[in-house]
Amino acid sequence: MNNQDWRQRLYVMVFQSDTPAGRRFDTTLLLIIMTSLVVVVLDSINSIHIRYGNLLAAIEWGFTFIFAVEYALRLYCSPKPLRYALSFYGLVDLLAIVPGILAIYYSDAQYLLIIRVIRMLRIFRILKLVPYLSQANYLLSALRGSKQKIIVFLLGVSTLVTVFGTLMYVVEGPEHGFTSIPVSIYWAIVTLTTVGYGDIVPITVPGQVISAMVMITGYSIIAVPTGIFTAELANAMRGEQLKHTCSTCKKSQHEASASFCSQCGNALFVKNV
Repeated sequence: MNNQDWRQRLYVMVFQSDTPAGRRFDTTLLLIIMTSLVVVVLDSINSIHIRYGNLLAAIEWGFTFIFAVEYALRLYCSPKPLRYALSFYGLVDLLAIVPGILAIYYSDAQYLLIIRVIRMLRIFRILKLVPYLSQANYLLSALRGSKQKIIVFLLGVSTLVTVFGTLMYVVEGPEHGFTSIPVSIYWAIVTLTTVGYGDIVPITVPGQVISAMVMITGYSIIAVPTGIFTAELANAMRGEQLKHTCSTCKKSQHEASASFCSQCGNALFVKNV
């Protein structure tokens, strides 16, 4: 077997999950990833780390070596290595190795290995669940459609928290914990979002009145981005429905605002009685 045939067979096994060899390879890889994640989680428990830290570190180095070999094989057999290296999965595969190397210089970097969980996305390819991922297009379309509205909303909220924060800094002052305008803006953000950590609280009556105003304002605007996104999501789903073929004349690709087929006049939406 020449080198070209070997690379082709290796490519089929490593990159194609619709073959028996590729399915076995991906299934084995997923099991290794899951085991590696379990090791990282266990090592974060102090009692286990004290007793088995060296053993777990050795096991993790073994997993890092396996992933490094796998990444090298993918580069070797890929027809376009640079394209794979810069792809989403290529970058994720690389990130699965980098924390292990960084751990040589910074021990806590090993916990960044939990990023390997992203590699579990390959299970969608193995189990033929890719069509389900297409539903994410609805969310992406809604995000794109609501981007400008959300930006305007965030600018408005930023203005509010800046005004309220500065006002509280003037009213309460450093003696009550509002030591600077940035700290006061932090308090305004926490209060406006109804999180309420309680680490900084107003003491004076004017400060409490302002605080009550911020809370009421927070309840008033907290649903705004949700409403914007929901409306755009509904439009995206309706636009997708309008791409369906007309049941009478079989025409597809109608305009987003159309309620009837422009070719035969058939209703595109049937109301439930």
